[in-house]
Amino acid sequence: MNAIARSIQLAVLLLPVFELASTGEGSADLAQFSSAESRAVERTYRSLVRITAVSEVPGSGRLEKRLGSGSGVIISEEGHLITNHHVAGRGTRMRCRLHDGEEVDAWLVASDALTDLAILQLDLAHRRNPERLEPARLGDSEKLRVGDVVLAMGSPAGVSQSVTKGIVSNLQLMLPSLSRAELWEEGEAVGSVVRWIGHDAVIFPGNSGGPLVNLAGEVVGINEIVFGSLGGAIPSNLAREVAAQLIRHGQVERSWTGIEGQPRPRNTEGERGVLVGGVWPLSPAAIAGLRPGDILLEYDGQPVDVRIPEDLPAFNRRLLSTPVGRTVAIRAVRQGENLAVELTTEARGKAQGDEVELPEWGMVGRGLTQLSALERERPDTNGVLVASVGLASAVANAKPPIAQGDILVEVAGRSLRGVAQLQALTAELIEQSPERHPVLVKFDRGRVRYMTVVRIGNEPERPEIARSRRPGLAAELQALSPDLAEALGLKGRGGALVTLVYPGRASDRAGLRQGDLLVKLDGDPVRCERPEDVEDLYSQVRRYRVGRQIECEVLRDGNPATLTIELEEDLQTAEDRQRYRDEAFDLTLERLTELNRIHRNLAPDLAAVNVAQVETGGWAQLAGLQGGDLILSIDDQRTGEVSEAEALLKQAAATQTRRVVLFVRRGIRTMFIELEPSWPPAVPATAVSTSPNRSPTPPDLP
Repeated sequence: MNAIARSIQLAVLLLPVFELASTGEGSADLAQFSSAESRAVERTYRSLVRITAVSEVPGSGRLEKRLGSGSGVIISEEGHLITNHHVAGRGTRMRCRLHDGEEVDAWLVASDALTDLAILQLDLAHRRNPERLEPARLGDSEKLRVGDVVLAMGSPAGVSQSVTKGIVSNLQLMLPSLSRAELWEEGEAVGSVVRWIGHDAVIFPGNSGGPLVNLAGEVVGINEIVFGSLGGAIPSNLAREVAAQLIRHGQVERSWTGIEGQPRPRNTEGERGVLVGGVWPLSPAAIAGLRPGDILLEYDGQPVDVRIPEDLPAFNRRLLSTPVGRTVAIRAVRQGENLAVELTTEARGKAQGDEVELPEWGMVGRGLTQLSALERERPDTNGVLVASVGLASAVANAKPPIAQGDILVEVAGRSLRGVAQLQALTAELIEQSPERHPVLVKFDRGRVRYMTVVRIGNEPERPEIARSRRPGLAAELQALSPDLAEALGLKGRGGALVTLVYPGRASDRAGLRQGDLLVKLDGDPVRCERPEDVEDLYSQVRRYRVGRQIECEVLRDGNPATLTIELEEDLQTAEDRQRYRDEAFDLTLERLTELNRIHRNLAPDLAAVNVAQVETGGWAQLAGLQGGDLILSIDDQRTGEVSEAEALLKQAAATQTRRVVLFVRRGIRTMFIELEPSWPPAVPATAVSTSPNRSPTPPDLP
């Protein structure tokens, strides 16, 4: 990838790792704006939204959760807001912060990867502020001129809303063809239909989906990319058209012709037309007889012309917007001869299918669409494309292994039509034989067809083995390296430094102290120069029985001393951690053991459970809970045991509690953390339906 390609960035912020960018010359507070600019800000500011989205993307053989932040703008009183597809189009959980600081859940109405636009619906039923929303007004992007002052609004770095100022630098911004840099979303080339508004109002990560506003306070673009020092915004006229279709129909209906246009050849200067650079096989254009090299003059009775690359997105949009099933008359020139043909457009589906996690296989699968099948020169859309493979997963361990990009065509003697069938077949195979067993699989890698055996199912249960009591020193040690020994004036001496003595335990009672140098253990010299030697020393102690008394020789401040220590059960194995993984709130809790308390200097009578893990993008992380936090209570109910916390969380999930309040200790501080989950039944059926008429009364966009 060259320098130009690397400089093209989507202005989305992945959390929690981020950098606060410098303010930059374009940044200003409201007092520094002119009166016209201030009025423009005031007209749009109340419609500005910060979006925190949990998205799922294929990686390591599963759908991995990623937490990101972007911007959006409210466009209807009903609570619709527009943002980028790359911000929320793959979102499973969204939370929006309004201009007044109130946080409201949202769900995805629909998105369009080809234009990188998405529509969210705010959950107004649970909004605390009764005031009506103030939607922004979408202006006419065709009226923009180079040099016009524009304001870029959004939530850079996931912080509060901000405004930067600049001018329109380019009304036909495209990615340079020589750079080989293209912007792809879900297999779609965004630049094939979008010609960006270039401007120099500073935008940062987190500004994606935020509005570009003119001095009349109208939204004239949706910010999307950063290219060098320029920002790129999707024109509002295109955004308005796409938003209306997404709200009304849940998708953008497009036609497919199979024509791939290019600027007309230079030797036709002074004429008009569009060069047919390619014709997709089996497409309407191919059936009509069009060929690469033809020059299109008219399409559906209207003249067409692509003189330079900047003209191409408008031509592509014209083809795509033709009604599906329409018979279109085309006039063209082929090697100087006039040509008249007709083609009937077909529905253009998505460029690639949706991903589905297949945990039994250790992979993410994707169905084939008409376009993705043709790209791979497949005769049909049957099969399952492997989008991601997990390390050491069932498919990775097959011989030969199944890899990303392969296409499964047959499982257990049955041909695969798609992902849904593979899911059903997997469930059937596991029901027949739950324990891991071999399954014959056929898959294609390019033109080569392989056969392999994949072992799917559950590992056989192993008999539970009673935990053996293992002795320990009730202390922790550090290797005394030669360099450390020399620095301590102990050159040539061997031993292990005592770094921690467990209070109240046998070693403490015997008089062992932090800072002692253990030189002999039960009469044997201690040789401990490397970190791995410490584990060998622990293993030596474990060979004894619990209750055995051993003599330890130590050096303390240069003076020798002999201690007799009765070996107790090792605290590493003495207590059951009692872990509990909560699927609803995406966190793992564990018992607060004595060893935890010693390391964290916690009182023996402190009643709490330890947060062992917080899943990325889960409700717990969104609320601010962190691994290592101690939960003292849940909704004012004591949580001294994991079983108590488990019961309270399960009750909250069963009753679909709107807000769960945790009282948490973090270090020496305590705080209240509110989990505010959005339960699936709370989402109206019309919001998640893929059928037309998602919204019963679609609004007219301003």
